[in-house]
Amino acid sequence: MSNASKTVSDVINDQFEALTRAEKQLAKSLLDNYPVSGLGSITTVAENARVSTPTVARMVQKLGFKGYPDFQSRLHQEVEATISNPLTKHDRWASNAPGTHILNRFADAIMGNLRQTLTDIDAATFDNVATLLSEPKRGLYFVGGRITGALAEYFFTHMQVIRPNTTLLSSNSSSWPQYVLNMNPGDLLVIFDIRRYEQEMVSLAAAARRRGAEIIVFTDQWASPAVKYAKHTFRVQIEAPSAWDSSVVTLFIIEALIEAVQSSTWDETSERMKTLEGLFEQTRLFRKLG
Repeated sequence: MSNASKTVSDVINDQFEALTRAEKQLAKSLLDNYPVSGLGSITTVAENARVSTPTVARMVQKLGFKGYPDFQSRLHQEVEATISNPLTKHDRWASNAPGTHILNRFADAIMGNLRQTLTDIDAATFDNVATLLSEPKRGLYFVGGRITGALAEYFFTHMQVIRPNTTLLSSNSSSWPQYVLNMNPGDLLVIFDIRRYEQEMVSLAAAARRRGAEIIVFTDQWASPAVKYAKHTFRVQIEAPSAWDSSVVTLFIIEALIEAVQSSTWDETSERMKTLEGLFEQTRLFRKLG
């Protein structure tokens, strides 16, 4: 991941092994309830981690910050970005919009998002996830939020054709415990959660993890709190010249995964497609016209 797209948590994780014992204790404390754990005074942060105030000062400088105020400023910027609502995002983009047509501005932003995301994604992670999704004995569950629910349903619809044992969780979070009840060790839960993250997703990920499920999270560059339970994470650039976040790059990764899975299981997938087409033909409601 490039320095421009790194969060404070990325920097901490990257340099964790180079820290002293006390600094590692502090780093773990910061990451346990990130980013809230780093928003207090330097004294509070030190007390919560049970280290000295000089330890905090030394570590943030070792991480590349000018001092604790600089470190905390970066955290505040991250928090502000993750809780931005559509009105705030629109005002920010509108105030800096160049005179070019919206089509060109949007295309430039999306292409930049795609390039940055592809730079950040580890090909081995992509391949590992594709392999997991290809294993039909694993139960496969999908869930998304108010906006990302459409992405979860799109992914589910394709995977339901490609392989059996696939489930889309209801949008009603009060029903999620019933789904978790049916999860077995080795099953997969695919979570979509972007900024203005949903606490219910964190609770669901934790519960599924306790059942032995493996979690795959699609999130943004700042990362949903649910990633702490994830085996694999796709962090996608979502900024666009709009009041809304862009789902283009997330959809790109979804479709690439769909192709990877169906290619690796084509013999089985093609048979399922033929059977499905036959069912459509037999069912008058879905019979093709013409």
